[in-house]
Order: sequence, then structure tokens, then C-alpha cells
Amino acid sequence: MRRGSINTITLFAVTLLIVALSVASITSADHPTFLDYGEQRLELSDITDDTYMYADACDDSNEPPADTVPLPTPDNLSSEDAEGNDRAEMIDSSLPEPDEPNCKTYLISTVDGLNVRSQPDTSSSILGSLDKGDGVPMYEKTGNWYRTIYKRRTAYVYAGYVRELNVATGSDRIEAVISQGESLLGYPYVYGATRLHDGGGHLLSGFDDTRFDCSSLIQYIFYYGAGVNLRLTTRTQIYQGVHVDGDQLKRGDVIFFTNSSRRNNTGIERVGHVAMYLGNGYILHTASDHAVIEPLTPARQANYIEARRFVD
Repeated sequence: MRRGSINTITLFAVTLLIVALSVASITSADHPTFLDYGEQRLELSDITDDTYMYADACDDSNEPPADTVPLPTPDNLSSEDAEGNDRAEMIDSSLPEPDEPNCKTYLISTVDGLNVRSQPDTSSSILGSLDKGDGVPMYEKTGNWYRTIYKRRTAYVYAGYVRELNVATGSDRIEAVISQGESLLGYPYVYGATRLHDGGGHLLSGFDDTRFDCSSLIQYIFYYGAGVNLRLTTRTQIYQGVHVDGDQLKRGDVIFFTNSSRRNNTGIERVGHVAMYLGNGYILHTASDHAVIEPLTPARQANYIEARRFVD
């Protein structure tokens, strides 16, 4: 072969090698390989066998992407291994199945003034409305509508103006209490509303189960949801149950706050409001307008005093 031909081939091979090394350098340095995993970004080198646990046990968006190759399981293996052994006999059937996460879904309004209607139709009667960020429990989807509950009635909100929020559920007793509270959504706030009972379980005359202030609502839902007798006001209820640190809040815990009219008071007289914590930064309470599910805002957090647990 001629010397010129050899030199040409050598030069071509060296050029290909340089290009390959450059591409590899760009890929690794400027474009690291990531796997999207919900809101979290993980480098592939960080992935372990435990990576695909739920970041939030109730957030379906944290499932592995569809194009991810799953780890081998008995369902995607052949019936025999490379040596011809029966795989079915090699599987320990005594291992328990992992628990499925128990979740509650809420519908969070993405607009102000979202109508809550009596039927899945824009011509049906309006039961109330949701501000942006307010929530209602989700029961099922019917066409372009979601079924929920409002003022103890079956109600509907338009699917195009809400987003779903999944929250891990609590014990059966806690969920029974919360269900009582959810049925009261939309009922008006009435300062000094007559209580259900006297704090000891003796029912009071004049009680109206469509009119609540913050502490009478909490008293009502714990009585009918869990058989717990709470006292009459925020400043007496705060002595019941057990203390919970603010960073250890669980679904169903009760939070006590001060407010603008009591912020400068001292001692127990600073307490002026109470709400139930639902999880994921949302509370159920009644304040200036009506019973509502809404975010625990920074302004409300600034008024935080104490959290108590009445039911496990």
C-alpha cells in the first residue's frame, strides 16, 4: 500500500477518535443524564433499588416514568433461570405484600369565584362558591364535573377549574371526624354560635347545626365523629388532648392561633382561633365567612400558638 494512502487512513482514524472524545466530553460535562422523578431530579448514578418508593405516598406523579425499565420481578422473568431451576419454587411466598398508601383526594380551586352547583350542569342551582386555593373532597368524576359535598348536599364543581391534591389519611376515628367537618363546608360563620353541648356532653337547646364559629365547629365534629367531648371555647379546648410540636403535625391535629384583636394580650387571652390540620399544608375551619378547606397561609402561621391531639 502506498505511503500516502496509509497517511490518509491514519489521519481519518485520528479525526474520528477526536470527535468521539469531544462528544463524550460534552455529554458528561454539559448535559448530565437525569431521570425526571416527580418534582425531584436524580442523576442516574444516584438511583438505587429503593429509588422508586413514593416521595409522597399519595402523589401518583411520583411513579417511575413510563419509559423506565423496571427491576426484574416474577411477572417479567421466565419460569426458569439459566440453570433450569423452577423460579416459582425459589420465591418466598411468606413475604408480606407492601401496604398500599391510603389517600384522600381534594379538589383545589384554581380560580376565584368557582361555583359549587347542585347538579353537573351550568344551569343548575348554585350552592356556594370557592375562592382560589379553597378545597372540597373529591368523590368521583362525572364527565367534565367532579362530585363532592357542600352544606351536607351532593354537589359538583367543574373539572376545568380545579386541581387534585392527594393527602395521606389517618386512623378511622380521625377520618370520621374529618368527614363530619367536610359535610359542613359552606355553612356560614356566626360569632358566638350556640354550642352543641355544655362541654360535658349534655346537649344544649337552641343549637343550630348550620351555624358555627370556630370552636363550636371543632366541638361538633369531634363529638359526632369520635365521641369526644370538647369544651366551649378555644381558650378552654386548648387545655385538652396532648401537646404536639409544630413540626410533628398529623392529619386531624388541632391548631390554636391568636388573631389581630388578641395578639397583644397575655397568657391564655391571646388564643382566638382554632382549626383542624388536614395535611399537605391545608386546614379545615370556619373564620370570617364560612366553613372552608384552605391553605395554612404564612399570615396564619405567624399567629400560631399551640397544637393539640385529641384523637390518635
